[in-house]
Amino acid sequence: MEKEEFKKINEKELMDHYGYKGSFGRLQLRTKYLHSWFCHYIAYSSLHPDLTIRMQRTRGVKIGQGCHIAPYVLLDLMYPHLITIEDNVGIGSNSMIFAHVNPTANLTLKQKYPRKTNPVLIKSGAWINPGCIITPGVTIGTNSIIAVGSVITSNVPDNCVVAGNPARIIKKNE
Repeated sequence: MEKEEFKKINEKELMDHYGYKGSFGRLQLRTKYLHSWFCHYIAYSSLHPDLTIRMQRTRGVKIGQGCHIAPYVLLDLMYPHLITIEDNVGIGSNSMIFAHVNPTANLTLKQKYPRKTNPVLIKSGAWINPGCIITPGVTIGTNSIIAVGSVITSNVPDNCVVAGNPARIIKKNE
């Protein structure tokens, strides 16, 4: 399949998700992506956490009060509105939070594993150390700690310390 056909399939999936149709819808989608990318670019490399949070909120990420997002954090570029970060959450550098999974360039895999979008919720007081990856559909519990470099593929209960790939509970904070 030609590269242009994959682009059209991916674009159609996004247009369907956002309810856009036709040429004007395509323009709306591209404008939305450009705006999201531009705000993310500023947030990604900003050394000032307040600017990072302001730019991510502008993209549609729901962020509570008293949060700290370090530089070089990647929050889903196509579905930022599916990410909710409650109050007093800390996210370390080089962490990634995804609200979608999509094999974009392989039609066989795309048919077997279609685009999946699920919201991500990071509850109050959670601490995500540097280099973590959080996958779609995950909830991080209140006051939970995610160890450096962990990959979160399932929900994390409240008041737990998790580590590894995939992350497992290593301690419960009572």
